[in-house]
Amino acid sequence: MKRSSIDGEQDGNSRIARFPLGGSGSGSGGVEAAGVLDSRILPDQEFMAQWDAVIVETSQKDRLLSQAILNFTLREKVNRSNLPLHGLIVLHGPPGTGKTSLARGLASRTAEAISKLGQFRYIEVEPHALTGAALGKSQRAVRDLLGQTVAEQAERGPLIVLLDEVETLAADRGRMSMDANPIDVHRATDAVLAQLDQLAAKYPHLLFIATSNFTRAVDGAFLSRADLIENIGMPGPEACRAILQSAIEELARAFPTTGRIPQDPEFERAAKHCVGLDGRRIRKLVISACALNKQTAIDPNRLTAADVLEAAIQAQEESKSVQE
Repeated sequence: MKRSSIDGEQDGNSRIARFPLGGSGSGSGGVEAAGVLDSRILPDQEFMAQWDAVIVETSQKDRLLSQAILNFTLREKVNRSNLPLHGLIVLHGPPGTGKTSLARGLASRTAEAISKLGQFRYIEVEPHALTGAALGKSQRAVRDLLGQTVAEQAERGPLIVLLDEVETLAADRGRMSMDANPIDVHRATDAVLAQLDQLAAKYPHLLFIATSNFTRAVDGAFLSRADLIENIGMPGPEACRAILQSAIEELARAFPTTGRIPQDPEFERAAKHCVGLDGRRIRKLVISACALNKQTAIDPNRLTAADVLEAAIQAQEESKSVQE
């Protein structure tokens, strides 16, 4: 089932509020296993904030949340042979459109919506930590992480796992040359598929959310297992303006004078120059605007709409030069 949307934004890199393998509740130890970037109890307020900050169509967020909730309310009650729910949602689109933040927020919102199932846990996987040059290493690492670490946590209750940049783990075997890509890479993809099938069959209260910047590089068999494939595209004109305004509003929390910038006509021109930029780049241009001169860097209250416009123009020029 494939959908598309227009707007996206923001990222985050927190690694706090982890829980230990042997118990429940927040803890400082975390899930100590190869490939685990972050682990925590859900819902999580930081993830909630990321969900709110990502600017996409409301209907898209509703669709994602409904699909995630359905995973936990329907899967254990139906025959997978007739209704093949695998517990997998895939978010794809250009870098900087907010896929990771949206995935984290989705995990937290899902836990909030169906808290009656008990305490939700969250694991974020770092795929690059699972790949290695030694023959068979990637396959074993994937099998250990999914077959042991994830399975152990799924035994304890509802679990949501984020597979960020999943093309690293589930590379398209049909596009790879055996000369250029060692057989270990092929075996790693095989291991991912095998473990997904086993976990889906055994743990109905387990949900995987995968993100990819390059869906063409993801194996077709992996994508065929997805219950929902959602495109998180570049923000449209209205979303660009909303993202830029929210960035200014965040700055205004610390430097109140900047709060007047969205009322300046130059701000509207700056917003128009944001079209074609991803959400992360739009937010960063506000930082760039503060760094246009030393005086504003010392006191960001001096920032003007004209500065924001200049930074937006520069961002567009930089984006074009990179594409060339």
